[in-house]
Order: sequence, then structure tokens, then C-alpha cells
Amino acid sequence: MSDIIRRDPRAEWIARNRLHPLHAAMQPVQHSWMGPNGIIRKHVHGVGFIGPNGIKRIDRSGAQQGGATKRAAATEVQLPLHQVAQPAFYISVVPDMVGGRLSAHDRDLLGLAHQLAGSDGAVLAVVFGEHKETTFATAGVDRLLVLEGEAFNGYAPEQRVQGLRAVDNQFSPRHWLLPDSRSGGGELGRRFAAALGERPATRVWQVKGEECIGRAGAGLQDLARPLARLILAAAECAEPVSETRHEALPVELSTSVARSLSRIEDLGAVAVDPGAIPMAEAEFIFSGGNGVKDWALFHQTAAALGATEGASRVAVDDGFMARDRQVGASGTWVTARVYVAVGISGAIQHLQGIGACDKVVAINLDPGCDMIKRADLSVIGDSAAILKALIAAVEAYRNEARRDAA
Repeated sequence: MSDIIRRDPRAEWIARNRLHPLHAAMQPVQHSWMGPNGIIRKHVHGVGFIGPNGIKRIDRSGAQQGGATKRAAATEVQLPLHQVAQPAFYISVVPDMVGGRLSAHDRDLLGLAHQLAGSDGAVLAVVFGEHKETTFATAGVDRLLVLEGEAFNGYAPEQRVQGLRAVDNQFSPRHWLLPDSRSGGGELGRRFAAALGERPATRVWQVKGEECIGRAGAGLQDLARPLARLILAAAECAEPVSETRHEALPVELSTSVARSLSRIEDLGAVAVDPGAIPMAEAEFIFSGGNGVKDWALFHQTAAALGATEGASRVAVDDGFMARDRQVGASGTWVTARVYVAVGISGAIQHLQGIGACDKVVAINLDPGCDMIKRADLSVIGDSAAILKALIAAVEAYRNEARRDAA
């Protein structure tokens, strides 16, 4: 056999192309690496060996690491605790908390707050109403203030501004950070700035020293200005906190927030036809591909879930969906919070179009397709049976809710 080393140009091209579905498989596997704060991280799924039957085995005796055959006790890795006993100042963050949980945008905002707080300051998170979040400590929250009451429920921007003013009077934060989003943070931040008489820095995506940089000119230009006290930050403004855990100590206001005479009456949410929502603005997309055989059942499931319908290019070319429903690089780039892909294998153009989606759910027969690799949750099986079960589960849930309401 020749000793000449042969090159594989295609493999080298895949290794350079980050958008290729096989790009990650071409990268060298790292079993351990050092994080930005000097903490050694380990890839636990990369440890082990392939047994004689093709099954991956993990040797827990320590023999693979050159140790004795004595079994070592398993210890849970704890992130270092970041404590600020007497904060020199506060950096206040008002997350959107859509659905009662921290979003990716909120976590980026907490990362920016941690960057501004340094070692002497503390990050104070202000949350309105009840929440379901349990990871404030690992998200970078040093102090947690929950403002509860019927006055803060629903759409109540004026009452929330009153609450933020009470927080400002008691804690005097050095900076206020709110997400510049359509989920409420953008409007609340501008109302709060008007109440304080501050000129906010909007659409901020980077903070350098005493200067913040925001988007301008329809997002085509950068605008640099001195670091403002009130910052409305865009998504990916900073890396989320991942190397430390924080105390998330609960704090309270020393005075109650008086209920103001609101000039706005919240009449509740207005029912909107999901099919009338543009694909680029949809929060919940139910998308079908070549694997969908019963399109009537697909439409019935989308209606039961209240989701906006989408499709892959194959489904559109075959005439099952309209051209404006196509998702992907050659169709519409979507930013949904939840994207459900039914029978979509995951072509590179489609994966590009859903790159900004928060959570991806894949329903497919092929466990090795690229969409399954991209998905946060995968369901392997026949799409028709899964959709029928999904419709039954939704109807059972709604019937139970009606009985409880009665």
C-alpha cells in the first residue's frame, strides 16, 4: 500500500463551510477546553470507546485515564458562586419574560449587565407578575425583585413605569437595561425614559468602555454615542452568563407602588387569523415538507394549534402550499419562537432560513436527517399518527380547561 497521503478536497471544503450540514462532523472533537474565565470544560459525551457490538461504552473505573481499577465517586460539577455582599452600585435589568421565562434576548441582556457590573456591582432583575423561571442564578442575577399585583397584569405600561420609578428611587441603579423588542421591552423602555427625562440609547448591540454602539439607518449603519444611563439593547448584545452562578437573592421595595389612574384599558388579546400573519413576523410556525402525505390532516393540526403554516421548497414546488409560505434562503427567513418541521429533511437552504428560530421541533421518520440534528426536540415516527395524537391531546387539554372554568 502506498504511503502517500491523499487529500480530500470535498472534505476540506465542508470543514471550511460553516453552513454545510456536515460541517460539525468534520471538526476535531475536543474532550476538554478552557473557558474564558479559566474554568476547564469537559465534553462528557466524547468520553468512551466503541465496544465489539458497535455500542459506545464508558469506562467508569478510571482505567482509560491511566488510573487504578478502583471506581471513583461521581461528583457533580458546580459553577463558582459569584457573590456581591455589599454592592457598590446596581445594574437594573427588566427582562421581557415572555411566557413567564427568560428568553434568549433576556439572557443576552443579563450578560451585558454582568459586563457593566464588573466585580463591585450587582445585577438587579425586575420582574412583573408571576413567573415560571428557575434559572435566574445561572443566568447572572444577583438580586431579584418581583413586582406582583393585579395592577401589573396584562397590558399596563403606565403602572409598570410607576413601579420602575419606585425601584429607581430606592436602588438608584447606575444603568437601566431593557430589551429593544416587540414583546414590550421597547415600548416600556421608551415610556420609562420619558418619565425619567433621560435620552435612551436604542438598538444597542455593543458596549465598549464608555461608548455604546447602536443600529441606525434601517439597520444599515452603526451609531456610536456616550454610554447612556438607560439602554435598550438588541438581541446578541453580549454573551450570556455561562461560567458562574449567582445568588439571585430576593429583595423588596420599601414602599408600596400606588396604583395610578390608567388612561389605557386592557381589553385582552384579540384573536388573529394565523394565516394572515406574515411569515417573517410569526411566533409559532407549523411547517410541512415532502414527508407529509395527508395535507388535510396537516391543515387541521395547524388550525388546532393556532400556528402559522409554512412549507419547504419541495412542498411549494409540488403545489401543496403557496409560494409566500416557503421557508428558507430562497423563501422567507423566519424568527419564530417555536418552529415545528413535519416531514422536512433539512436542506441547507431551509436550515439557513430557520437559523434565528428559538426552539425547533422536528417530526420525521429518518433519525439521521439534518433537521433532526438541528432540532431541540425530535419525534421519530409516522407523521400522520403523530399529528392525530397531537390533535387529540390539544382537544383533551382544552376540554379540561373548559370544565375547570365552568
